[in-house]
Amino acid sequence: MLTLERLRQLNPEVTCVAAEEHRFLVQESIEAADVSGTQLLEPVARNTAAAMAAIALLAEPDQLLLFAPADHHIPDAERFVATIRKGVPAALAGHLVTFGVEPTFPSTAYGYIRQGAALDPGLGEEAGHRVAAFVEKPAAAMAEQLLLSGGHLWNAGILLVQARVLIAALQEHAPDILQSCRQATAAVHTDGDFLRMDAAAFSRCRSQSIDYAVLEKCDMVAVLPFQGRWSDVGSWNAVADLHDADDSGNRISGQGYAMGATNTFVYAPNRPVVALGTKDLLVVDTPDALLVAHVDCAEQVKDAVTLLTTQGHSQATRHRRIPRPWGAYDSVDDGERFAVKRLTVKPGAHLALRMHHHRAEHWVVVKGTARVLCDGQTCLVREDESIYIPMGATYRLENAGKTVLEVIEVQTGSYLGEDDIVRFEDVPPGLPDKDRKLA
Repeated sequence: MLTLERLRQLNPEVTCVAAEEHRFLVQESIEAADVSGTQLLEPVARNTAAAMAAIALLAEPDQLLLFAPADHHIPDAERFVATIRKGVPAALAGHLVTFGVEPTFPSTAYGYIRQGAALDPGLGEEAGHRVAAFVEKPAAAMAEQLLLSGGHLWNAGILLVQARVLIAALQEHAPDILQSCRQATAAVHTDGDFLRMDAAAFSRCRSQSIDYAVLEKCDMVAVLPFQGRWSDVGSWNAVADLHDADDSGNRISGQGYAMGATNTFVYAPNRPVVALGTKDLLVVDTPDALLVAHVDCAEQVKDAVTLLTTQGHSQATRHRRIPRPWGAYDSVDDGERFAVKRLTVKPGAHLALRMHHHRAEHWVVVKGTARVLCDGQTCLVREDESIYIPMGATYRLENAGKTVLEVIEVQTGSYLGEDDIVRFEDVPPGLPDKDRKLA
């Protein structure tokens, strides 16, 4: 959301490239940031070159495109916007303009950009430099050397370029990626707020970053320095650095406490977590799972996720809280033959007409007013009231009020999987056709 709010200062119309399973989470951020957002959904992950190629192919040839990762922390939004605007003349002159961050320490977690000759002064006094070379994430000694030598910037992965310029560069340096994306976008279709590409064509695309595929091979790449605070928040160490340290080097987020601890980060947004006598640890407590790691192992979290995935733990791939078009549901508890969820339904929103073969549901309204259709009968269920939905019944839940509806749902039955939902396309009375959603 913070990234979208920052970009809104440049243009309130934003396109997000997102994975299918993240689309409702991204939609929440779009609505919260108050931008006009469209999502281009990736059937499979194919890195940044394919994502950028697809966007460029869908844009007008002379359209100026700014590609910005979603996970950057840039507190000085005004300085960021001013830096991007300085790059516009160079981008309009045919350069692929990237933005580098003035390094503050010899980081081994970031790639570097070596600045070359200054661009034509006619593009502005602060138009930037040509890129002399891209440097891979260095070892500690090399990082120190790069910092001391000067002329090197951290690679922020932000790119400003005209659509036709990017397409031409892809055609020259990565024609196979461009061809796959041409085929995928030729069959793009609109599905509500989402754009969907041809899945088979996009899946055939080679997976490679835009840096490897194009930027490192192209002569027309320029770089502008950004001198504000920046982090790509790529690890829990980076998240920890966003918080102020106490006298013992501890950093706390939420309901965390450090007692006799040193250099410990505690992330506790939901419940009290106490670090007692710890040293050099990351303690991350989320509704999905608990992580305790040495600070030197922050980059190995992906290995822990792989372990949980291979062991069949759904928390590795699916959050407890799941956004939906109508709101969200939070899986509070589950056991043999029962599950408890907390539903939040936006004002005026509704769940599609549906039924279940293997479970019944009991709803208790704790906030707001629900309009419930069950087997053709409609009733209002208010706060502190409940309703029973028998197994096999055809029903729909709608928020009949002007505030968020909160419902505690208790499911009982022999099978409680999400695939035991038979959805019927429908629109409640009074809602326009554009609000038809299967959810």
